[in-house]
Amino acid sequence: MKKKEIVLWSLVAVALAANIVVPKLRRAYSWERDLSQRLAVDFSRTRTEVKDWIAGYIPDVTDKQIDTWTDEGLLENMKIGGRTMYFHNAAPNLFRIVPELKAIKDSADIARDPSLADGRLRGKDSIDAAVIPLIRRDVTQALESGAGNPFIAQPRRMRVTFSVTVPANTLRRGSKLRCWLPYPREDVARQTGVRLIRAGIDSTDLPESKLRFSDPSCCHSSLYFEAKVKEGKPTRFYEVFEYVSAGEWHPVDPEKVLPYDTESTDYKEYTAEKPTQVVFSDRIRHIADSLTEGITNPYLKAKAIYSWVDRFPWASAREYSTISNIPEYVLDVKHGDCGQQTLLFMTLCRAEGIPTRWQSGLMVHPGNANLHDWCEAYFEGYGWIPVDQSFGETSYGGLFYFGGIDPYRLVFNSDFGGELSPKKKYPRSETVDFQRGEVEWEGGNLYFHLWDYDFEIEYLD
Repeated sequence: MKKKEIVLWSLVAVALAANIVVPKLRRAYSWERDLSQRLAVDFSRTRTEVKDWIAGYIPDVTDKQIDTWTDEGLLENMKIGGRTMYFHNAAPNLFRIVPELKAIKDSADIARDPSLADGRLRGKDSIDAAVIPLIRRDVTQALESGAGNPFIAQPRRMRVTFSVTVPANTLRRGSKLRCWLPYPREDVARQTGVRLIRAGIDSTDLPESKLRFSDPSCCHSSLYFEAKVKEGKPTRFYEVFEYVSAGEWHPVDPEKVLPYDTESTDYKEYTAEKPTQVVFSDRIRHIADSLTEGITNPYLKAKAIYSWVDRFPWASAREYSTISNIPEYVLDVKHGDCGQQTLLFMTLCRAEGIPTRWQSGLMVHPGNANLHDWCEAYFEGYGWIPVDQSFGETSYGGLFYFGGIDPYRLVFNSDFGGELSPKKKYPRSETVDFQRGEVEWEGGNLYFHLWDYDFEIEYLD
C-alpha cells in the first residue's frame, strides 16, 4: 500500500483506461468481481519477472530455489486466471523476511551506496542517514528530561501539498468525479495549528465556502471535492495546508498503573472485537494468554506483546481490502507492514482487556516521507500513549516507540474501517485505512491503479 508501488500502476491506467475502464465500471456492481480485479492488480508478476529480479542479487538463482520459496509461501503467490502469479513486491519481500537473503541484499546495496550503512532503521527499508541524528536527538531529549508526563518534544511546523490526479481519458467527458483528500485531524493533542492555505481543482483555487470538510466526529478526516471530467485532460484535486507536530514521550511507572474501570464506555469500545480485522479467534486468545502468562500488570502485558510482535519482519503489504483478517494473515505469512503489525498488536492487547485504538496518516521524516500506521494504548492513571509497533526497538532509543513517538507524523485517522464524510456510494479502494484519498464516479469506485496521488513536505521550523 506504499506510495512508490502505487505510482507504477497509474501508468498502466493511462494505456488501458479508454478501452477497459468504462465498460467494466458500467456493469452492475459486484464485490466478488471487484475483489478479483483488485487481486489481479496486486498479483501481477510472472515467475520470469520474479526470477529476474532475484538474479540481480543472486545471479545463479535456480528454478528449484524459486520452487521452494514459492511452495513455502516466501514468494507470495496466487492463482489468477488459472496461472500462478506473484505479488508485485514478492521478490523484494523475500529479501526482507529471510535473514540470510537480507544480509546479501544489504551488503550489495551498501557496496553500491556506502551512505546506506548508517541509514537503516528497523521497520523501514531506508531512513535517510541525515534524519537519524534528528530523531536520536528528540528521543534522547525526551528520555533524559523527565519533564512532564507526557513530555512534548521539538514541535515542527510543516507545509504539505497533497494531490490526487485522474489521468486524461480514464472516464468519458462530463462524468462526475467525487474525491476525498486526507486532511489533518484537529483533535490530536500533539498536532496543532492546522491551517488550510488553499485547495482546488486543476489549477483553480476554490473559495472556502465551496469546500466541504468531513464532520469532526468522522474517524477519517478529509476534504471533499466534486468535478466533471474534461475531454483529453486530467483532473487534479489538490490541497495545501500547514500544521505543527510534536514528539511525545510517556515515562510510565508500571507500579502506578491503576485498575481499569471496566464498565466505562471507552473501555468497552476499545477492548471489543471489530470484525473483520479485530477478532478474538482461538489462536489469538492462545497467543495473547501465552505471552502474558504470569503477568497481571496491563502495562507489562502490553510491553510483552509489543516485543513479541516486533519479531515479525516488515514487508511490503498487499492491499488491505484483499485480506479478510489482517492479524491472522500476519500470523500465517510471518511478516507484515506497519498497519498489519499494528492490527496484530491491537488485537492481542484487546484480547487481554487492554484498550487500544488506531492512528494513521503519514510519516514525514525528511528524505523518507511515506504512508504510516501506528496506534495508542490506554493505561489507567496515564491515559492514551502512542505505540509505533513497526519501528520496534531501536539502537538509539530502546523501546522509545512503546510510549513515545517522534515529531515526524501527520495524523489523518483516529480509527479504521469507518465511513467517509460524505459517504461513498461504492466500497472504498482502501476499506481499512485512509491515507491516499479516494475517488469514485457515478458508475463505481475508481481503484488505486486508475489514478495517482502525490504529496510534498516543506519543513518550515
